[in-house]
Amino acid sequence: MRLPATVPTWSRAWHGSDLGRELESWDPVRWQPTVLAHRCWLWITATRRRRWIFWGLVAFFVLVVMPVALGAVAGAQTDTDTARSGGNSVLGATDMRDSYGVPVWQYTYVTRDESIWHPMTTVWGAVLGFMCALFLLVVVLPIWAFDSAIDLSWLDWIRAPLSGAAGSLTAQIATTAMFFFFVTLGSLIVAYFVARGFFAKASFQVATLLILASLSALFLRDPLEEVFSPHGMMAQGRDVGLSVAAGLNGDNHANPSAVAETMQENMVDNFVRHPLQVWNFGHIVDQRPGCANAWSSGILAGSDSQVKKGLKACNDSAAASAADNPGMGQVGAGLVLLFLMLFGIMPFFGYMAIKIVWSGLDSIYWGFMGLFGFAAGGYVYGPTQTFTIRSVVHGFFSFFRMAAEIIFVSVVALIENEMLKQAKGRETAVLFITAVVMIVAFLQAKRFTANLDRGNEWIANRFALAVQNGGSRAGGGSGGGGTALGMGQFGAGHKMSGMGMLALMGGASTIANSPLTEWMMMGLPGSFHPQSRMKKAMAKAQGGVWVDEGRFGGARGWYAMSYMNREFFSRTAAEEAEAYGGLDTYFGNAGAAYGVIRRNGGSSGDAFGAMLGAGAQDERMARISANSVETIRNAAAATPLRDADLSFVAAAVHQVENSSRLVVSGTGTPAQRQRYVEETAAHIGTLEQAVREYRAFRSGGVALDGGATSGYRPQLHYVQEYMNLISTDPHRAGRMMQALEEVAVGTPYNRNPTNPLVNERMALRLANVDADTAVRMKQWIVNENALNLETAFDNLRGDVTNVQSHRNMRDAAHTATRVRYQMEGGTGALPVMVTPSGGNPANPNWGPGMAPVNRAIGN
Repeated sequence: MRLPATVPTWSRAWHGSDLGRELESWDPVRWQPTVLAHRCWLWITATRRRRWIFWGLVAFFVLVVMPVALGAVAGAQTDTDTARSGGNSVLGATDMRDSYGVPVWQYTYVTRDESIWHPMTTVWGAVLGFMCALFLLVVVLPIWAFDSAIDLSWLDWIRAPLSGAAGSLTAQIATTAMFFFFVTLGSLIVAYFVARGFFAKASFQVATLLILASLSALFLRDPLEEVFSPHGMMAQGRDVGLSVAAGLNGDNHANPSAVAETMQENMVDNFVRHPLQVWNFGHIVDQRPGCANAWSSGILAGSDSQVKKGLKACNDSAAASAADNPGMGQVGAGLVLLFLMLFGIMPFFGYMAIKIVWSGLDSIYWGFMGLFGFAAGGYVYGPTQTFTIRSVVHGFFSFFRMAAEIIFVSVVALIENEMLKQAKGRETAVLFITAVVMIVAFLQAKRFTANLDRGNEWIANRFALAVQNGGSRAGGGSGGGGTALGMGQFGAGHKMSGMGMLALMGGASTIANSPLTEWMMMGLPGSFHPQSRMKKAMAKAQGGVWVDEGRFGGARGWYAMSYMNREFFSRTAAEEAEAYGGLDTYFGNAGAAYGVIRRNGGSSGDAFGAMLGAGAQDERMARISANSVETIRNAAAATPLRDADLSFVAAAVHQVENSSRLVVSGTGTPAQRQRYVEETAAHIGTLEQAVREYRAFRSGGVALDGGATSGYRPQLHYVQEYMNLISTDPHRAGRMMQALEEVAVGTPYNRNPTNPLVNERMALRLANVDADTAVRMKQWIVNENALNLETAFDNLRGDVTNVQSHRNMRDAAHTATRVRYQMEGGTGALPVMVTPSGGNPANPNWGPGMAPVNRAIGN
């Protein structure tokens, strides 16, 4: 909708923008990384097309973009690294190594050298080599992601821009004037508490103001120092987690960096090196004396033959034989291994890597949110102070959550390490069990992180309640229930749906919609609403019509009168239907539709709406009846007669006969046959309206022969003879009508024997027929046809299964149209509008076939 020209261009642009609507209901938690990611995920998965596009892009990135990017990084290493890497350059950038010091990017599937003399071996070797490369990508990348997450090296990429942004924001909002303003505002609230006798609340507020003022000097100096510092709380949280992990492994004096490296090497051994050996040789060659060094030396040298020689030297000829004879079994084992790793084991490490990074990003986010609290909002009692407390609690809790997540992964990795150590020849079975354990760990990890989020919210709420209630217990129960002012729906954590800060926004809405505020804002409705100017312009534009123009509104105004036709149609339909059996009958509906369409110029849609407005319940019957009248009206307009009423009768008879033949034929599906029955019943109802209308204006009362009722009456004899001849000798009847027409228009009498009408003119002369009498005789003929039509229809309505009644109806309509055709000066053959009966044998199926129609019309 376009805004009026009176609204400034800048205002229209602001009101129509997404930014304006977003700022109208601003909620900072909606832009927290976890909540934002959840909203994006809901948008992506909303439709099937988006899901297909998203997963297609993910597959393209994993299979094409990431390998190319990592390959480019690996290719940019030093000359020494390039010379040393003879394996997968895509994984070279990860710099992942096992506990023997062998880089994972040099891992390969050992098999026989390619040879044209062993084509199948060459094919199997190529397939297994490709599968090995895919296996390494699937397994190594999640382990590398987890190792990089706990290494915190990713913070170096965002340290400079975010620290600069935090410093600039602090310089803008942490001003002396803003500090004194909000401290003064907080002091006024303390004074209010003292005046009301809330001394505990006042004391807690004073303590809170002093604590916040003391901490703000430290926090605002460098808001993100604890996040990015190598010795900050994020690094401390990581170190605590790694230290606990080292303790679980029996090392009570471990260096966190060494623990991280050891954990990475153990994961490479358990999930890359050993599974690859089981796949390649059928067992773990590291368990045999000397074979571990032999395999490592051959892999470092990039020589399959050296690996096999080393295995033979350590008396593991079975492994060397398996390498020389690749086959379908090894391909199947590789597929199973890929499946286990891709869907059972690796998702856990990838998910936890994301959650650990997420914890770090949460601490950064709440660090930015804390700026507003320490600079201003934290000194004011209520929702803004609660938000500051939440920011501090969330920020500190992010470090604890990172430590807890690292401990969780360490425990799971320890369990997996012990399980694989105890395999001893049952490596494949243990891998299946390991996959199940990892799936359970993945599901439990989601619950674990959700519980951490709920605990985070609970702690923030308890702190806020303590400050707001002056240290007293809230909620009245031993469980310490209740929600602090300003928490509101924040308790939903990362499941936020835009309901945060409900109390604060409710108060703002009350102020914005106050009449006093609107007066102060020069009559702007909604005052602070982004679209308030547009609403004012709309109200002014509408008021110019509804208020300034008195004739437009009101019960009798132009607007109400423009819809009076609906009331007129509805009442007409009710009255017409009542005269012919009521609504929800075919004859009553036909009367309603005929009154709206034929008498008052409406359409089938108008008739349908009028019947429903008058109280019709059967919408299908009403629709079919309205369509019947509309169809017959259109057909009548195409007839050559100038008599519109007779044209409508002829068209109705034609429609009744056509639809009746369809019913009797029994063709079509059951639904189509039922439709034919309903249409035939509706056409019969319309035919009644047409006949009654035709008869109503041609009801008789024409006296001939001076009103004589006995004796020889030549004028009556003339018209009766015409009516008899119109069917048996239409040519002579035509001459009689021409003679009567000549008398009516005053054509002089021509006695010439060559005149074809000399006999008819003589008969009229002898009957003392003048011009007025000729007109009366023509009207008598028309009235007689109307009577015949009415009689024929009454017989048809009484029993539509009687084929003879249909024939009589057609003959009566045919005669009436022939008479009208001759009266209007038509000569020659009569245009076929209604087919007369021909005396052929009746269809034996007519009676049974028309029985449903007979029941439909109430017979």
